[in-house]
Amino acid sequence: MTTDKRLFLIDAYAMIFRGYYAFIKNPRLSTKGLDTSAIFGFTNSLIELIKRERPSHLAVVFDVGRTNVRHEDYSDYKANRAETPEAIILAKPYIHQILEAMHIPILGVEGYEADDVIGTLSCKASDKGYNVFMVTPDKDFAQLVTDKVKIYKPGLKGGDVEILGVEEVKTKYEVDDPKQIIDYLGMMGDAVDNIPGLEGVGEKTAKKFIKEYGSMENLLAHTNELKGKLKEKVEASAERGLLSKKLATILLDAPIDFKEEDYDLETPDFDKVKEIFEELEFRRLYENLYRTFSTETLAPAEVSDVKTSTSAKPQVTQLDLFANFEELNEATSSKSNIKENDHLYQFVDQPKAMRMLLNNLLAQPAVCFDTETTSLNELEAQLIGISFSYKAGLAYYIPIPEDQEKAQEIVEIFRPFFEDEKVLKIAHNLKYDFKVLKNYNIEVKGPMYDTMIAHYLLNPDGRHGMDYLSEMYLNYTPIPIESLIGKKGKNQLTLRGVSLEEQTAYAAEDADITFQLYQLFAPQLIKENLEEVFKTIEMPLMLVLAKMELIGVKLDSEWLKKESGDLENDLRNLETKIFELSEEEFNMNSPKQLGEILFEKLKLDPKAKKTKTGQYATSEDVLQKLASKHEIIALILDYRQLQKLKSTYVDALPNQIDPIDNRVHTTYAQTVAATGRLASVNPNLQNIPIRTLRGQQIRGAFVADKGYKIISADYSQIELRLIAEISDELNMIEAFQNGEDIHAATAAKLFKIPIEEVSKTQRSQAKSVNFGIIYGQGAFGLADQTGMSRSEAKAMIDAYFQTYPRLKEYMSEQVENARKNGYVVTMLGRKRHLKDINSSNFVVKGHAERNAVNAPIQGSAADIIKLAMIKIDNILTEKQLKTKMLLQVHDELIFEAPLDEVDEVSTIIKDAMESAYSTKVPLTVEVGVGDNWLEAH
Repeated sequence: MTTDKRLFLIDAYAMIFRGYYAFIKNPRLSTKGLDTSAIFGFTNSLIELIKRERPSHLAVVFDVGRTNVRHEDYSDYKANRAETPEAIILAKPYIHQILEAMHIPILGVEGYEADDVIGTLSCKASDKGYNVFMVTPDKDFAQLVTDKVKIYKPGLKGGDVEILGVEEVKTKYEVDDPKQIIDYLGMMGDAVDNIPGLEGVGEKTAKKFIKEYGSMENLLAHTNELKGKLKEKVEASAERGLLSKKLATILLDAPIDFKEEDYDLETPDFDKVKEIFEELEFRRLYENLYRTFSTETLAPAEVSDVKTSTSAKPQVTQLDLFANFEELNEATSSKSNIKENDHLYQFVDQPKAMRMLLNNLLAQPAVCFDTETTSLNELEAQLIGISFSYKAGLAYYIPIPEDQEKAQEIVEIFRPFFEDEKVLKIAHNLKYDFKVLKNYNIEVKGPMYDTMIAHYLLNPDGRHGMDYLSEMYLNYTPIPIESLIGKKGKNQLTLRGVSLEEQTAYAAEDADITFQLYQLFAPQLIKENLEEVFKTIEMPLMLVLAKMELIGVKLDSEWLKKESGDLENDLRNLETKIFELSEEEFNMNSPKQLGEILFEKLKLDPKAKKTKTGQYATSEDVLQKLASKHEIIALILDYRQLQKLKSTYVDALPNQIDPIDNRVHTTYAQTVAATGRLASVNPNLQNIPIRTLRGQQIRGAFVADKGYKIISADYSQIELRLIAEISDELNMIEAFQNGEDIHAATAAKLFKIPIEEVSKTQRSQAKSVNFGIIYGQGAFGLADQTGMSRSEAKAMIDAYFQTYPRLKEYMSEQVENARKNGYVVTMLGRKRHLKDINSSNFVVKGHAERNAVNAPIQGSAADIIKLAMIKIDNILTEKQLKTKMLLQVHDELIFEAPLDEVDEVSTIIKDAMESAYSTKVPLTVEVGVGDNWLEAH
């Protein structure tokens, strides 16, 4: 480090808040759900400051205590400040640990602000010959600037720093002396600190007064020279102005000494820093720190053992504390990119070289591969190239020609790799690559590792895109595809339209990044005890889903065409009835016209709310609350439901039939639902409404091929059975073991009557409570759902917990465990992190508490049906049966079976689903058979 006497004093909270807000749109979350934005932003800025400036002395200054000496003069000082975000409160202890490990002094004096401590030290240090730099965005500090004391403003995006000395302050604020900043602030006040200032005086007027009068006191002595209302306001608020000047004055006598040896910039305790950074998952930041303090060009082995072909060094990106949030979002970290990062990417376009590469790949324990294609639709996608990486910084790219015969020849060279049973094959969203390669008659075999799924298990509530993970975990910004092929639209190219060198850089980089993510996530999965879920559930399931998606399901478009006509008639009939009740015709799809009918003509709610655009709110929840006030509401809700059914499913599904095989191919998103449930997209076949007859009719369009039948297998009340299992609620377990109708059994206990006397209404109410408890429903929600009064609903819930006392104990235990551990676990070990479980916000915490109870139930149900799918697929494959698994819809599986296999397969499916996981509470499955899904279900 340099030996000149330069002291940098960092205003801690200024840097922490800026770091936090830089990531406000996309917070950095650890795999445990901790928001690390503020910690990362602060620490990264600190390291970059040290890297650029190499200060001889350094300290970080915090505010200490909630009140300070200014509150004695003005109790409302800073009274209007918003509460500190929870992420910043949680960040402070970590930042203290980091600073301690870096041997950087943490300063603060009870009863004084950080400003006063920095001001006092600035004076004392400059008296000892130090050049002092105050790292802060706060304009108040300009009053302290002298020839030896300056404000330090880091440059934006690697630009030059801005240092505000005497002349810069005089120019910026139009003063003759930096000390006049105190008068300037006193006159104009400060909304942030709740300093009132002089009435009627803003920034421009304050500057004018400073030029004319020089100080607050001189201004007040010459108010006779002012005119009109301004004169009256200034004179009336004179006392307030003097108080404001006092409040704006940074104190220079805080009780703190400047012992220069305490501020020496020392070498950090790297082991301690590494331990903290590993917990926070700041892997690349540690390397950045080490390089900053090391005279060597490379980090030590434990930081990086990568040998690369070039010696390019990352450029520094500085954090501008004065920048707007958009700029900060770009500037907060020192992310490197392909131009700055050491790498060796090569394209291989000769058969001999390809075979040499193949032998090299087969000799590796693990290889990442990535396909570049012409389409995101795997069924029509053609290969443009394949990239491989088995070492960080090293990757190879195989360009694939457009000619399909030549393309197949090249793919065939690598068939031994893809079908090898030993080499671990790594990819990000491996299911996509698997399906694309199936188009070339290549089936990926052997052990597989999907980094997207791995991260999903580590952080189920987070984002899992490769570019995002690269920036978050590797501190590396990949090449944006738009920079090569243009933005989405008709003019967008494919990768084939760019040069081979550009293809290589982009594709090889993808494989390299994914391999590095694998190196990070693999040990983390073991550490978090999630490897078993990954290996026994998620990865085998990925292959099952790939098969299902490729098979698709046959759709009867004529059935849907008839349904569309029927729905159109229903809609016109409803429209006629609605117009009769409203006594005029209007556009049913216009919220504005509908609002005017309901709230101005029919006057259904004198306190009706309006949206930001000034029209009445007519959303479904608004209308539901008005249902009892007029019969028109029920008709409008019916109209909307049928219209959505028609547009979203009946009219849309025929357009998604693949013309080649006349089947619909949904895609199962494995990494969307935090609970572990699968999501169906393009088209979504899981959200077809089935509570109405019209909704159920849509299932009739899903048909079997000639000579085949549709088999539907559905778990019966699996979530209720699992909550009984997990909570060990004996009364509920006994009812299930006796084969009783659980809702009727619950009603019998609640109403203290024999089960045979339970009415339909009583059973329905018990059913609402049974399912409501799983989702944390309270008295208000139950009353809203059942039509009971609030007091009746509360009495029902109280009676429910008396009936099932162990259930209430379990729920309390789950919440308590979540508070202690920060997560909950399913029966099979899947984790759900609940970062808000200890929040001070009642609403946010309540949501996390409900998830603490619900997530293990939903997650366990998801895990069990996934195990069943894997088990059934294995049996069908082993027995070489022609039956195919087509769909998974929540707790239901749909199959297509040849007529001669229906009986055998029905038994196999039922047995496999019921025995997928061993439980005390029997898991029961209902199996149906039909020509279409409606008949089978």
